[in-house]
Amino acid sequence: YGANGAAQSTYLGLPQLARTEGFYLVTPDGTTDSGGNNFWNATDACCDFAGTGVDDVAYILGLIDELEALVPVSDVYLIGHSNGGFMSYRMACEHPDRITAIASLAGSDYLGDEDCVPDGPVAVLQIHGDMDPTIEYDGATLGAAGYPSAPAVVERWAGRNGCDTSMGENLDLDTTVDGAETTVLRYEAGCSASAALWTIEGGGHIPPLSRDFAPAVYAWFSAQSR
Repeated sequence: YGANGAAQSTYLGLPQLARTEGFYLVTPDGTTDSGGNNFWNATDACCDFAGTGVDDVAYILGLIDELEALVPVSDVYLIGHSNGGFMSYRMACEHPDRITAIASLAGSDYLGDEDCVPDGPVAVLQIHGDMDPTIEYDGATLGAAGYPSAPAVVERWAGRNGCDTSMGENLDLDTTVDGAETTVLRYEAGCSASAALWTIEGGGHIPPLSRDFAPAVYAWFSAQSR
């Protein structure tokens, strides 16, 4: 919320990675609200605060259609930070036929499990700092406009995808936290699509990302190819 596609893409380290790995990168902007902030109309919690009802699902599907008309596309991956993470989850909920996998940094899903009923599997990676004061790691209940905890989100998608759990090696994703601070919880065994939770221990809402962040996410995406 409040950032444009180019700024978020640079923050996540995607432009250089796209050049070196050779994938197509699309960096759209959300609608600008009355306060001059870009937003995505994702869930009740975030972030169409003025109730415009703008159809960002159709907008993103249109961008995917345009890309597929121009170049060969085998898999579509969405990655978003905060509001962009919420939007990625909405796309996975509503159009699993078009989305291979999503990664959400400091975002979340619908509060109610019944509000997301995908008719197919989508691989899900949730990355979240456990000290995030903005989108809380443990979730928040604000009437209908709440959101679940990071572990609960991943457990839901693992259940939908038929996965069992396992632990992975820690990652070093936050430059301000010493050592390999990010714990990795993987749901992979028996899956139609995998799910994973990367918890940045001591991480906040906008963690200063290390050079390992984008390659690690890209490697996870690549492993989900259909």
